[in-house]
Amino acid sequence: MRDSTLRLLADMQVNEATDCLIYRKLAKRTEGPNKAILQQMSEDEARHCAVWGKYTGKHAMPARLKVWWYSILSRVFGLTFVINLLESGENIAGRHYAGLIEDVPEAKGIMEEEERHERELADMVDEERLKYIGSMVLGLNDALVELTGALAGFTLALGGNTTVGLAGFITGVSATLSMAASEYLAKKADPGEKHPFKAAVYTGIAYMITVALLLLPYGLFSSPCAALACCLLVAAGIICLFTFFVSVVRREAFRPKFLEMLGISFSVAAVSFFIGWAAKTWMGIEL
Repeated sequence: MRDSTLRLLADMQVNEATDCLIYRKLAKRTEGPNKAILQQMSEDEARHCAVWGKYTGKHAMPARLKVWWYSILSRVFGLTFVINLLESGENIAGRHYAGLIEDVPEAKGIMEEEERHERELADMVDEERLKYIGSMVLGLNDALVELTGALAGFTLALGGNTTVGLAGFITGVSATLSMAASEYLAKKADPGEKHPFKAAVYTGIAYMITVALLLLPYGLFSSPCAALACCLLVAAGIICLFTFFVSVVRREAFRPKFLEMLGISFSVAAVSFFIGWAAKTWMGIEL
């Protein structure tokens, strides 16, 4: 067998051993049906590791740093996010393994079986937070669009960071309560929705966290322009992080969603900034 093929098999073996340990650790701290699913995925990875080990003649050691990192991600973003992220990594790596089929005839069948089986198992994972992604997206999108625009306008019209921060806080809290109430009423009117209050809570939490992060620069900087610039960077970071999360759990393309949301938020901010400038310059409003 060629050296290049053995190296690929060794890499695959390490990946399988690492994924096996990740799923095993996740299963230990999970209860209910998800525990059995994660245990099954761990066993599958161990079996695939053993298959590649027959060719390499080595015992693969898992990458402990990767195991630790994915354990942290699972606590923050949930099981489905981690499983889909692992599977997307394997799909990318699988494209580099096409050359294995010449030297390892059963490689193609094993890889196809692994992809199909693990995708089926991943689809079985039941996670509450995923049921309310729509509510979270609603709260986060609205907060980003509304508050970045409001803060941009306040920065020019009101001047001082203390005044801007206070106005932004009042606007943010009022909008949070309004959005949560609207989501509750909308979900309650939906016959298929059993937990309208939970949907409202997810919307409100997403909105309020976004408000807090966007207002933070106004407490850290003395210059209004520096605070606004940092606020827009924070907004871009939130958009990037949340869009990545949604694209992974929903298995959607990241780039189009990110650019769309970024474009909308920053366009509203630019219009609001102009309105604030116009109010201060043409109408002579000074505070």
